[in-house]
Amino acid sequence: MHDAGPVDAFGELDRFRCELHRCFTGRPDALFELTDALLCSDGPVKSLVGLTLAPEHRRGHGAMYDGLNHGRIDVQRLRTALAGLSLPRAGDGRLMLAVDVSAWLRPDAVTSPDRLFCHVYGRGRSQDQFIPGWPYSFVAALEPGRTSWTAVLDAVRLGPDDDVAAVTAEQVRQVLHRLITAGQWHPGDPDVLAVFDSGYDLARLAFLLADLPVEVLGRVRSDRVLRRPAPARLAGAIGRPPKHGGEFHLADPDTWPGADAVTVTETSRYGIAEAQAWDRLHPRLTRRAAWLQHQGDLPVLEGTLIRLSVDHLPGDRDPKPLWLWSSRTGASPSHVDRLWQTFLRRFDLEHTFRLFKQTLGWTAPKLRDPHAADRWTWLVIAGHTQLRLARHLAQDLRRPWNVPHPRAGSPQHAYGVGFGTCARRPPDRPVHRNPAPPVPGARPGRRTADPQPTTTSAKPRNGPSPWTSRSTAQVKEQAKECFVSPLGPRGFRRRAR
Repeated sequence: MHDAGPVDAFGELDRFRCELHRCFTGRPDALFELTDALLCSDGPVKSLVGLTLAPEHRRGHGAMYDGLNHGRIDVQRLRTALAGLSLPRAGDGRLMLAVDVSAWLRPDAVTSPDRLFCHVYGRGRSQDQFIPGWPYSFVAALEPGRTSWTAVLDAVRLGPDDDVAAVTAEQVRQVLHRLITAGQWHPGDPDVLAVFDSGYDLARLAFLLADLPVEVLGRVRSDRVLRRPAPARLAGAIGRPPKHGGEFHLADPDTWPGADAVTVTETSRYGIAEAQAWDRLHPRLTRRAAWLQHQGDLPVLEGTLIRLSVDHLPGDRDPKPLWLWSSRTGASPSHVDRLWQTFLRRFDLEHTFRLFKQTLGWTAPKLRDPHAADRWTWLVIAGHTQLRLARHLAQDLRRPWNVPHPRAGSPQHAYGVGFGTCARRPPDRPVHRNPAPPVPGARPGRRTADPQPTTTSAKPRNGPSPWTSRSTAQVKEQAKECFVSPLGPRGFRRRAR
């Protein structure tokens, strides 16, 4: 390879694979071959035992289960290896981290310990559910540009007695320490931007991470009430000076003062995006919940409040505004634009969860022991990291009627065509409802190109469609015979059983 990019990618991938094998301290070969089988499977992973049929897995299914149940992984060493890889950065060289929780639902595993009620969104309004499962908190580095790849750096399973805010703050702290040790951040560099979704206590996270070079950014609910800065103390006033100013109701525009910064950006997907920013707004803390045992006066955590409104969303012509809060004060208009654009990049982590579950089969195994689930989770993270490092070495595997992938570099592009919206049919190609027959000698399920059609119409006038599989044609012929037989359709169903 003459191009320096693929050579560097191949070398980094090779070094990571060597370090990954050293991280497996118990049953290393079984765990390593299971990871290779995960990467080289023909399609989405549906079960663990199916991975043992891959040529890369040279052991039986018993060794595979033994590796998951009794193997050992040096997780701390693997985390250090992930922090030392080349990480994506923003245009100004800033690291952008996204933090979110994804659940491994286990509603039927009544004997599995450490299950929690995980929040699951429903299809309609007020249809959210709480299903037992294992929630995992992930930290990933976001990547700018037209891509949905993320670099997963850490994963922690939340236990029944864990405080989500405390565990998340400690997780982000450890990730930052590893990034600084690996040379990913130096004094004088821009602060690391940590992005959170709604549901996190942003003020408490900012308080727990105040001693680190990190800026907390997250979404706040539209019914929150913040406080403005305390007014200046009048001359000759007596008594305790006020700590809070007037109220700022997010749902009441009459309480909004003039914005400190206003930016207008024209986007191709959302139309005109207008961002209004108010400086030095803070929530009023009370001695309840996490602040009950706080020693001394409660802190005043000031930040920047951003209101983002767009013309339209995909499928919604009247979208509601989005409220964001950042722990940094004195944000310039350019930094305000960078904040809301970075928050929109946070949704790339949702695509990573989708790739984990639907393609890599993260939640497909029915494991009983949560420690075995932790080992499988780290194997999936290691496999995803290898896919990310090897994406520049992969070719665009597409069928004859597929156009080249419009967004090269996406996870679906590296894993194979067929997942996502990359499979588009040219307008001059006929539509065939039935799948093409398997190529003789091809392995079932392998991504191979289908033969070219020999006719210009979707179905010839005489005879069955050449694109109908043999099993489908036999079912149709059997159904035709049953309707002329004395048994009738009822007899056909009885024979089909």
